[in-house]
Amino acid sequence: MDWNQLLSGKRLGLEAYHERKHERTDFQRDYDRLIFSAPFRRLQNKTQVFPLPGSIFVHNRLTHSLEVSCVGRSLGNNISKALMRKYPDGSMNLPEIGSIVSAACLAHDMGNPPFGHSGERAISAYFEEGNGKKWEEQIRGEGGRWDDFAHFEGNANAMRLLTHQFIGRREGGFALTYSTIASIVKYPYASTYAGDKGKFGFFQSEEATYRRIAEELGIMPSPADSHKFARHPLVYLVEAADDICYQIMDIEDACKLHILTTDEALGLFLGYFEGKKLEHVKNVMCLVRDTNEQLAYLRSCIIGLLVDECSHVFLRNEDKLLDGTFSGPLIKGMGEAAVKAYDNCTEVAVRKIYKAKEVLDIELAGYHIFSHLIDSFTEAVMSPSHAYSKLLLQRMPEQYNANALDTYGKIQCVLDYISGMTDVYALDLYRKITGMSLPAV
Repeated sequence: MDWNQLLSGKRLGLEAYHERKHERTDFQRDYDRLIFSAPFRRLQNKTQVFPLPGSIFVHNRLTHSLEVSCVGRSLGNNISKALMRKYPDGSMNLPEIGSIVSAACLAHDMGNPPFGHSGERAISAYFEEGNGKKWEEQIRGEGGRWDDFAHFEGNANAMRLLTHQFIGRREGGFALTYSTIASIVKYPYASTYAGDKGKFGFFQSEEATYRRIAEELGIMPSPADSHKFARHPLVYLVEAADDICYQIMDIEDACKLHILTTDEALGLFLGYFEGKKLEHVKNVMCLVRDTNEQLAYLRSCIIGLLVDECSHVFLRNEDKLLDGTFSGPLIKGMGEAAVKAYDNCTEVAVRKIYKAKEVLDIELAGYHIFSHLIDSFTEAVMSPSHAYSKLLLQRMPEQYNANALDTYGKIQCVLDYISGMTDVYALDLYRKITGMSLPAV
């Protein structure tokens, strides 16, 4: 693959339209377009890991995405500067790598349903194990890709949200640049090839769109599997920014919620440093007594360390990234000390944080709420002439195509609606359609 082709300002849906030049670059406009969008704003009421805040503020999807975008910009700028030195006559868009990565980071979680990753698992379980399994034979018989639902993926849903022309909306969805869209597709293959992990990058409905983007950008088939594409190299920077943020921020949030003690959190953070650097960090940290300030200082030092480490890994492996042979996240290619500290944080997070009562309660609620909502709206789109169905369908915004001709399209319409909900909206709607909550009279 070639940087000159990989970094393209061509916009999806506006390929034949030549706009006048703006002060902002095409990729800066992508960033602004996402920031001011309604789906991005809705992330403020979607769970990241812990329940939405009461008296203690923890990260939601919005704050997480903003922080990932900042880290992604730093990673992109590091790479941009190095590549401009290496290729002084290279692509005119090399200086824009930081802008592309920061925009892609903003969008990377926009397809995630309510209730965090448990929302994805709840949707998959509904079709793989629950009432939704009854539609499998019909969908397959009509030529639909059943695995799109049985392994529902927030990444693929983000691709759909950003590129699909919903009813009444413009062609190309958000009309983002090809390079920004390609930079969020972590798993550039269909659900058919998702394997045991169930990860994939686009639904059947967006496969042709991704193939068009890949052809334009010169994204090659994966050398390891001809059914898959190689990743766009900037995907690795978006992934690294996400890995850096969720790992560090989850530790900090867990400390605020007293799931981890202050000593445990400080110990995990200090584990990233050794020798003279460790002594320096400890001395600076002790200049303040406030625990939150100490954690914030260590967090900033760790992010700086990991950004530099991941940047070095990317640049050392540029050839492999461009020929599609690089495997694994950048975070795993860091120095031994950084990898050991990161893995230690991961082990504690899995053991103490992701299995905490507060997190499990969200998952349990999510399963029940999703199951009922999908059940109700799927029955409504399948039997639209029924009296109750008519009432339910009036709750669904017109942009979603409840009149799709095939079963795959009808179910996808339901998932478009439900996955776009906030936690609060999904809970409120569930209470209303079950009669648990009624409008005040």
